[in-house]
Amino acid sequence: MTETRALRLSLGLWTLLVVLFLWTPLVLICVYAFNSSNIQSWPIAGFSTRWFHAAWHNQDARDALLLSLKAAALATAAAVVLGTAAAAAVSRFRFFGRDAVTFLLILPIALPGVVTGIALNSFFSFSSIQPSLWTIVIGHATFCIVIVYNNVAARLRRTQTSLTEASMDLGADGWQTFRFITFPVVSTALVAGALLAFALSFDEVIVTTFTAGAANTLPIWILGNLRLGQQLPQVNVVVFFIIVMTVIPVTIAQRLTRDAGILRRR
Repeated sequence: MTETRALRLSLGLWTLLVVLFLWTPLVLICVYAFNSSNIQSWPIAGFSTRWFHAAWHNQDARDALLLSLKAAALATAAAVVLGTAAAAAVSRFRFFGRDAVTFLLILPIALPGVVTGIALNSFFSFSSIQPSLWTIVIGHATFCIVIVYNNVAARLRRTQTSLTEASMDLGADGWQTFRFITFPVVSTALVAGALLAFALSFDEVIVTTFTAGAANTLPIWILGNLRLGQQLPQVNVVVFFIIVMTVIPVTIAQRLTRDAGILRRR
């Protein structure tokens, strides 16, 4: 009993230290966003929201934000369609090369971002495709598809095929079976995958560097200003915004995947 309590306390302390290690830098940058001074020092000179106004009226930052939102939304939409279709095919059907297809689908998320970025950049150059919003979307979709695929495939593997068979036996066609049986079962996994894909796409840097050309997404804008040491107070505000934009969908996705797995319907 004493050993169990000591083990529980030590694991709890270790968990607390890990959480502090992960979150202390994030909390610190959020505090710097409210610094009244343009000099980044600790302790901060005072609390102020002046830099939020300045960051919002920074046209370069707003253009970068809009580009990031467009790229993330389009990459997520493509990932939802392609990832769901691939998960349904691999999970529900047996065919030659199914394991190889699974490996090829998961491989992009395991490769270093530099490798993926260089490969895409070489492909676009070879195909005479100029960098644009669509090259960014293609680059982001390579790993967003994996996120959606993993979520949906895991849910389908835990779902009994007898539900679909019973629906078909009772006279439902393919669309009705998907609408009333398959979709409610995978709905939370689909939403969670989409939210995670959007969050990853929104703050992606490495692949975007090789596919954006002269365009700046919000993370690239931040990196450029940090490298030059300019507008640090506004950069802190933008980073604070990105943290919020990332934490919200990830939290929602975690809660969805933790529940039973079916969205509530009236």
